[in-house]
Amino acid sequence: MSPVVRLLIKRIATSFVVLVGVSLLIFTIARVIPGDPARIALGPNASAEAVEALRDKLHLNEAFVVQYGYFIADLARGDLGQSLYSNRPVTADIAAYLPATLELVFFAGTTMILIGVPLGMLAARYRDRPLDHGIRLFTMLGVSAPDFVWAVILMLIFAYFLPIFPIAGRISDSFAVPPVTGFLTIDSLIAGDFAAFGNVLWHLALPAFALSFAGIGQSARLTRANMVETYRKPFIEMALAFGFPQGRISRRFAFKPSMIPSLTVIGLDLASMLGNAFLVEQIFAWPGLSRYGVAVILRKDLNAIVGTVLIISAMFLIVNIVVDLLVALINPRIRLSQRSS
Repeated sequence: MSPVVRLLIKRIATSFVVLVGVSLLIFTIARVIPGDPARIALGPNASAEAVEALRDKLHLNEAFVVQYGYFIADLARGDLGQSLYSNRPVTADIAAYLPATLELVFFAGTTMILIGVPLGMLAARYRDRPLDHGIRLFTMLGVSAPDFVWAVILMLIFAYFLPIFPIAGRISDSFAVPPVTGFLTIDSLIAGDFAAFGNVLWHLALPAFALSFAGIGQSARLTRANMVETYRKPFIEMALAFGFPQGRISRRFAFKPSMIPSLTVIGLDLASMLGNAFLVEQIFAWPGLSRYGVAVILRKDLNAIVGTVLIISAMFLIVNIVVDLLVALINPRIRLSQRSS
């Protein structure tokens, strides 16, 4: 068995244990939040008999262990229960809202990497020069304010004062894209509607950049710090002594070893976007899972709360597994350590 496959099996086993712990934790927290879910769902004018009947249906009158047993049994069948917020199965809600969030996070993460990493490389190459100082100031602005602040600023500038980008939704009402995957970028390409594809990207631009702004600053700062450290290594000094061009040294010799420690943090930033996207989704009226999760928490929709948190946790763990595999492929020392173990 190859070291990478062994690492993958270990990470999957660990992630399964983490998911079990998350399910137990969120199941407990959802039931200790003040308020009766049945009363909240039916409203203040519902009769006591109707509330009691709903409590029996949700097994709220059972002991906690019995409730968790019902939940695990349903989860093993792929059933997350009925949402009191939407009156639909939670799995149907997740299938409807998750693609929008994943699409937003994908483009935000791509923006973070394509802008942040090159900025860090430039800052390291021209360290302690005006370009370095300017990039460091820009990245400091990025990490000094939360995503929703940049969302409001971008909306005011590029949607209100300069009406360039749309301010809400995933696509204009004039376009009708047949749903296939739930990802509008993919569905518009499947339909061959390139005008709709461009319109989807136009709607994605502001929320994706707002969500990625802090990550751009973080990835640029990490890349710069690690590359500055790499530039002090003997093999870089040897490359300089042999007269290699600065650009080649930066791209070919300094970049790869510098990305090994940065990749883990960038992956964590990318995974955290799944849970942190709710304010950006709220500002841009983005119909995503994070926005849906906040709505069900406010209504104490137990099934939807647990289902949403489990899905976001699973996505977080998947991203971490992918990052661990990438680091193992880049860093031969990890592969050798896995082989020796």
